[in-house]
Amino acid sequence: MTREDIIAKVNSVLAEEFEVEESSITPDANIKNTLALDSLSLVDLVALIQYTYKVKIPAEDLPKIQTFNDLYDYIESHAA
Repeated sequence: MTREDIIAKVNSVLAEEFEVEESSITPDANIKNTLALDSLSLVDLVALIQYTYKVKIPAEDLPKIQTFNDLYDYIESHAA
């Protein structure tokens, strides 16, 4: 899976799940602000990524994932 594939799929899945315009998801945008996440919806986000990409995101790694670019990098480096 290429980085472009990851970006396209992540943006599509998150836009649908969190009901935001896909155009508002940019690499440097803050995930929590863009998707209006509270602690419960953050858990949903993690579960969705883990299910979609088979990538486990431990709680201690969450603070490192602030922007969509961070998320793309994390998936790219941890995907099987």
